Amino acid sequence: MAHEGHDDSSIFKIGINLTIACLLSGAIISGVYVITAPVAAEKREAMKTQAMKELVADAQSFKAVSGKAGWYAAMKDGKVMAYVVPAESKGYGGAIKMLTAVSLDGRDLGYQILSHNETPGLGDNATHPKFSNQFIGKKAQDLEVVKVPTDKNIQALTGATITSRAVTKGIREAVEKVAAYTASQQK
Repeated sequence: MAHEGHDDSSIFKIGINLTIACLLSGAIISGVYVITAPVAAEKREAMKTQAMKELVADAQSFKAVSGKAGWYAAMKDGKVMAYVVPAESKGYGGAIKMLTAVSLDGRDLGYQILSHNETPGLGDNATHPKFSNQFIGKKAQDLEVVKVPTDKNIQALTGATITSRAVTKGIREAVEKVAAYTASQQK
């Protein structure tokens, strides 16, 4: 009988030790998260600010647009010169998150991909200027993927039609939203 009691005591001690180890591990992970989460948020914000500056290089400042989450007005001499807005679409590898600039007359001024999980060497080519420069100056109706190149539309990336369509869809929707917003502001 004494032997059985010893086993209960050993199991109890192991249970206590495991509980303490789990609590300590949880506390350490929480502590690391509390320290790193604000740093990661600051880094994301800095990346977004840098992307906005690259998209609208002439802007002197960027002002949040009231009632439009994630939208910024690119300001120069106290006037809005463009809007920088988030765009998102589902690509081959999942969500593609972008930031795009749109002129007041509803033309795309370019985009930056903030995050994606597209196939390296294929879908991730959507970040390259050869593909992204096709969007500059186009209105929503011209943001359509084609396999045969034209000056009017967007030529698909070789081997990455799904990514090409996803990026184009996300940018087109953002341009349409900005065009509708600027039209409502002029009334």
